[in-house]
This record gives sequence, C-alpha cells and structure tokens, in this order.
Amino acid sequence: MSETMSRPDWLSYSTYKLEKATISTENEVLLWFVFSCASLPPFSHNHSCHNTINAAAPLSSGNITTKMLQEPLEVDPALFDDEDSDDGYCSSLSGYETNTIISTALHEYLLENGRRYHTYYGRDKNMLPTDEIEQDRMNLSHELFLLLLDGNLFLAPIGDAPERILDIGTGTGIWAVEMAEKFPNAEVIGMDLSPTKPEWVPPNCRFDVADAERELMHDDDSFDFVHARNIGQCISDWGHLMSEIYRVTKPGGYFELQEIGGILFSDDETLAPNNPAKIWYENISKALTRIGRPPSMTEENMTFFLASGGFTDITASYTKHPLGPWPKDRTLKLVGSLNLVAGKTGYHAYGMALFTRVLGLTTDEANKICRECALDAHNKNSHIYSLYHIVYGRKPV
Repeated sequence: MSETMSRPDWLSYSTYKLEKATISTENEVLLWFVFSCASLPPFSHNHSCHNTINAAAPLSSGNITTKMLQEPLEVDPALFDDEDSDDGYCSSLSGYETNTIISTALHEYLLENGRRYHTYYGRDKNMLPTDEIEQDRMNLSHELFLLLLDGNLFLAPIGDAPERILDIGTGTGIWAVEMAEKFPNAEVIGMDLSPTKPEWVPPNCRFDVADAERELMHDDDSFDFVHARNIGQCISDWGHLMSEIYRVTKPGGYFELQEIGGILFSDDETLAPNNPAKIWYENISKALTRIGRPPSMTEENMTFFLASGGFTDITASYTKHPLGPWPKDRTLKLVGSLNLVAGKTGYHAYGMALFTRVLGLTTDEANKICRECALDAHNKNSHIYSLYHIVYGRKPV
C-alpha cells in the first residue's frame, strides 16, 4: 500500500458513479462499490448539521449547543422512472503494543452462526463479529460516515497541532490511520478488544489491545483529543468509561462521541408498524436493555454521558442517515447506497449474537429477522432513516 494514502484513489472526494463489483475473500463473497468519475456533480448539498440552536442547559456542566437538520428529506422521483421495477432497487447498485505479553488466548475466537467472534475479554463483551467480512463492512461504513460529515473525521475544534490522540474502539484502525496522516506530528493511538491490525500503519500511529471498560493504561492529562465511534452496543459501565476518558484528557482537550441512533424515522409516513427494519431495531433495543446497555444512542444520553463525566461546552449535532438510496440529495443517495451494501452483512453482524444469546431466538428465527431487514432496504417505497449523532465536549482548564 502506498505510504501517501490510506484509502484507494477511487474513494477520493470528487464526482462519482456507482458500479457493482465483487471480490472473493477466503470466507465468502463481499459486495462493494467501485467509484469512478462520472456524471454526478461535486458534493454540494444541504444535509449537513449547520443550523445551530442554543439549547437551555438541562445539566449543570455548562451550556449545550445543539446542531441539527430540520428539513424533511425529499424522495428522488427518478426512483420510479422504471415502470418495470416499482418495489426494489436494481442489484447493480507500526503493529500492536500491550503492557503484557500477548498470549495465544488473544487470538482465540468463537465460531458461531458462520461468523468469528471475540472471546479474550469475554464472549459477550462485544457481540459483533471480528472476521474479515466485518472488517470490510466497517471500512465501508467509515467512508459513509465521512460523507455524512462532509469529509471530516471529527467536528470538535481541536486546532491544527494536537500532540496526542486516542481512538477508543478503533475497529480496523482506519480512523486512527487517517488521523495520523492528517496530523503527522501527533502520536495517534488506537485501542480495541481484538488485534485487527491494518496492513499499513504510519510511523506516528500505533495500536493497543485493551478493554475500554477497565482502567485506561495512560497517564492523567495525556491526550489532546479522545475519540470513540459506534461503541454504544459494547459499553455497560458508561460512568467508569467517562471518568477514565476525562482523566486522560488534557485540560482544554476534547472528547468526541459519534453514534448511529437506534430509532427509525420517515418524513413521508412510509415507516409501517410491521416494517422489517423497525422490527429489527426493536429487537436490538430489547436485547441491549436486557444486558444493561443503552437500547439506543441518542443526543440526550450521549450529552448526559459527557456532562456527567465532567466535560463542558458540549455541542450535540446530528444528520439524517438513510438506510437506502431513496433521497433526492445526491450525497445522501450515495450514503443510502453504501448502507444498502453494508446491510447485506451488517444487520446479521449486529443482530445474530444478540438475538440468539440474549433473546433466546433460534438461529433460523434470528436469521429471518436480519434477512428481512436487509431485504426491506431495497424497497423503494420505504423512505426510512436513522440519525447519526455527534457529541463533543471540552475538559475545563
């Protein structure tokens, strides 16, 4: 891999045309999108979180600013130009370091429902798979999140020269690698439960294998910026986690949390009570509640986590996150297209372990819920979205 870029050229921000391609992994075939310069205009859109409301401060930790999108999303009328296809979309759419010796147990996994799961810190610590299929989905989702944030890796005003950056729940490490490229003079550390080492790591980036719900193995006041993304389904003790994040953040430094919300919306009343995606989300929430984790990440609980941890000057933003390529807005259409592909494995990744281990469903019952949710994303008549939340706060000086 070239040392000057962590994403392939086809994921640079320009103009795109979606084409279908397939690649074979050692486990199964992954569908992914290849982008090539074509007819779409540059990404200038109105979906971003730019409308600011100074909300009343419901918490004693300081004022909270809320940024949000208020306009309803328009459905692209071109979806229905094809008279022969009323219901569905066309198918063409440095290494690890630890403070102790990494034992062979670190590389032991549980094979279940055809997927590989983490076990070193407990089989129920993270109920998402850690196999190559999931890593591919996570990297695809990373590009999706960049689109939602206008190409930005973060929103917090951390300045131009942070010295140390920590990424909690780094996953494949792609966010940490790109932050290390953006800030070559900073030390960037990614930590995760499993050793999913990237193929190439900048010299100023390294990765730790660690459990974020234990004591963070870093000094007090040692990071200018701490970041976490989509860890909500893995954390039971938010109080302890936030106290540790606060401890290692420098005075004046920032913590930013980005999460996909677990509540579905529709601006044109196409979200029926028996919608398969709604059923899937409701079962996810039920399972997470049973194991003592938030049933959904929301602006309210994310803001509360930061405020109760001691952070001030909290800003909460969100943008709409469509599950399919139905929006008229070209960027959100691309986001929905990527979600369509990610969902082919993503709904099973998030759902199977929770549904079978926690809710006690059979494998067939759990698979049916996940499969029907993925299929519903192809329904042109379902104009559904969730919210992508971004909340950040500053540690007082």
